[in-house]
Amino acid sequence: MQWRMNENSLFAVLLRSSWWVSFGIAAALTAVAVALLSEPYRIFGAVTGLPFFVIGCIAAWRQFRAPSTARIESTLAAVRAMSWPEFARAIETAYRRDGYDVTTIGGAAADFSITKERRVALVSCKRWKAARTGIEPLQVLHAAKETHGAQACIYVAAGEFTANASAFAGKHAIGLVGGPELARLLPGAGRGRTAA
Repeated sequence: MQWRMNENSLFAVLLRSSWWVSFGIAAALTAVAVALLSEPYRIFGAVTGLPFFVIGCIAAWRQFRAPSTARIESTLAAVRAMSWPEFARAIETAYRRDGYDVTTIGGAAADFSITKERRVALVSCKRWKAARTGIEPLQVLHAAKETHGAQACIYVAAGEFTANASAFAGKHAIGLVGGPELARLLPGAGRGRTAA
C-alpha cells in the first residue's frame, strides 16, 4: 500500500503555499499557548506549533531548490530547439542519472520504460514540442500502462497541459513533466546557449 497525502489537507495546502505561512502559524500557536496556558503546561502548548514549523522547513527547502522562471524559460527554449534524437538522449540520460534502468520501447503510446526498485513506469515524450497537450495522448499512455503491467506512467512536454488533461492525469496518477519539472529533470539544458 502506498500512502499519499490528500491534496486538500491542511498540510498539503501549506506545502504548496509560501514557506513563511507555515512559520507564521507555528509562531502564532506557540505564542498563544505560552500566553494562555499555566506554567506547567506551557511546554506542551509550545510544541503544538512544531508540525507547522516542520512543514515550513520542507516548503522552504522545496521553494529554494525550485528553478527560477528564467531557468525554466531557458530550458523550455533549449528543449524546443532539440531534434528528437537529442531530446530522447537527454531524457534517457536524465533518468539514468536519477538511478533508473531505461529501455527504449518506441511504441505509439510510450517511448521508454524506466525501472527502479522493481517499479516500472512508462514515459511518453515524443510530442514534447506540442504547444498544448490534451487528454487523448494521456488516455493512450494510461491504456499502455495497463497493457504493459507498469505501475506508473509519465508524460513529458514542453508546452501546456489542458485542464481536462491535468484532471485526467490527477485521477489516474499520471506524472506530468513540464515547465519546472522539466527544468529539474534536465538541469543542463538551456545553460550556455545563445539565443538564435
